[in-house]
Parts: sequence; structure tokens; C-alpha cells
Amino acid sequence: MILRRPRLADKEAVVDMIEEFEETQSTHNGGFWDIENFSYEDWLETGRNKEMGIGLLENRVPSIQFVLFDESGRALGFLNLRLRLNEGLLNHAGHIGYSIRPSERGKGYAKEALRQGLQVAKEKNIHRALVTCSAENPASRAVILANGGE
Repeated sequence: MILRRPRLADKEAVVDMIEEFEETQSTHNGGFWDIENFSYEDWLETGRNKEMGIGLLENRVPSIQFVLFDESGRALGFLNLRLRLNEGLLNHAGHIGYSIRPSERGKGYAKEALRQGLQVAKEKNIHRALVTCSAENPASRAVILANGGE
């Protein structure tokens, strides 16, 4: 599995995953889109701009949008790495948000996505990343603990 920035060539795989999230009405932490006006190309451009800090909405920080892919190119999940924290992120969401497509949960993919995301965080000089989850999400808590969380 590889966690990387999505590319134009990934459109079919990523859109298929987004559709699965929407069809199941599943939470998609780490992946952000407006389904009513969705354009993959615009989503890619927005992601690049967010990474560079261009056009950020108030109370937003630069971030990198990643997608986890399997060896065949199937999109398995999202991970969003915030490059710094503001008060809201410090108190709620942290540096990293992630989610695995509903049909692929429980297979260890979140653990691997977070492992790779934490490696990128270190490369970006985030040596102590804040990763949080809801108290009602024991699976995510287990993923965080498996990656050295406290």
C-alpha cells in the first residue's frame, strides 16, 4: 500500500471511493468534498492550493491531502495532514485526519495509512503529531495506539 497525493490519473479510483462514502452516508475524516458541485479536477487544485496555503478560509491551516492506494491502484482511504495547528485543531482534530472506505474497514489499512502519514509528518518537521478520535470510535483509538499514541 502507498499513501500519496492523488493525481489526475487517479480520478476513476478516487471518485469510486467518494461515491462509496456517499452511498453509505459514512463519515469521511481526512477527505473533504462538496458532493453537490463536485469536480475531481477542482478538488485536486484545491488540495494543491491548501498545501501551499493559498485561498485558505478563515481558521484553516495549510494541509496535504493524501489517498491510500493498494497495489492495483484501488483507492482505500483518505488522510489529511495539517501542517500546523490552530486553536480548533489543537482542541479537536489534531494534525491528522483519516478514514478508510466502508467496504475496506477492519483490514489494517487505517493503521498503515496513519503509519505512513506520521512518517510524512516527521519529514515536515512535525515530530510530535497530535492525532485524535471520538470516544465512540474504538477502532480509531486502536489505530492510534498501534502507531505509538498515548
